[in-house]
Amino acid sequence: MAAQATLHCLTGCAIGEILGMVIGTALGWNNTATMVLAIALAFLFGYALTMRGVLKAGLPLAAAIATALAADTVSITVMEIVDNAVILAVPGAMDAHLDTVMFWATLAFSLVVAFILTTPVNKWMIGRGKGHAVVHELHGHH
Repeated sequence: MAAQATLHCLTGCAIGEILGMVIGTALGWNNTATMVLAIALAFLFGYALTMRGVLKAGLPLAAAIATALAADTVSITVMEIVDNAVILAVPGAMDAHLDTVMFWATLAFSLVVAFILTTPVNKWMIGRGKGHAVVHELHGHH
């Protein structure tokens, strides 16, 4: 369940992260601006995916937003810290262009590391009835 919740969050994060990196790099923005955009979009898409599921479960919008914030803020934050730390740690990764293997390999690697490190965080939160446990109560069990 923790892995599924993490994967769900990671999907949203990855979409936002990749979009942000692609947009920032394509527009020739500096690293900081590109990262800020990528992180903002990662949060946006991460929340959006959770909200989509919760709204489908019949929750009103305000409650859906609150649930998404509660479920995903820690996950996305951990994921983004790890993800961006990995990208920053790989020499030349921030300066790699979209048509290079370096760009995509680093991004993929950072998301894998983020997934591995975020899963136990989600597991701990679910164990305490927080985070995605809240979302799962609304869904019933898959």
